[in-house]
Amino acid sequence: MEELTNSMLQAIPISHYIILCSVLFCLGVVGVLIRKNAIIILGCVELMLNSVNLLLAAFAAYKGDGHGQVMVFFIMVVAAAEVAVGLAIITMMYRNTHSVDVSVLNKLKG
Repeated sequence: MEELTNSMLQAIPISHYIILCSVLFCLGVVGVLIRKNAIIILGCVELMLNSVNLLLAAFAAYKGDGHGQVMVFFIMVVAAAEVAVGLAIITMMYRNTHSVDVSVLNKLKG
C-alpha cells in the first residue's frame, strides 16, 4: 500500500500541489476581505487552513517524513477550536443584532 501511495505521489509533481494550495489560499483571502456574512468569512478561514493542511501533507508525503502529518493534526485541532469559538460568537451576534452581517457590528463601538 505504501509503494502505491509513493508511486502515485511521484506521478504528480509537487509544483501542482503548490499551485492548487496557493489558489485555494488566495480564494480564502479574497472571501474574507470581500464578504460581509460572518458564516462565509468563517468558512473562508477554514478554506485557508485546509489549503495549508493539504500542502503540509503533500510535503510530508513527498519527503517521506511524518513531521508534516503531525503538524496537520495540530492545525486540525486548532481549526476545530476556531470553529467552536467562531460559531459561539456568531450565535451571540445573531441574538443581539438579528443579523450575521459583520457591518452591523460597528454599532457595538458605543
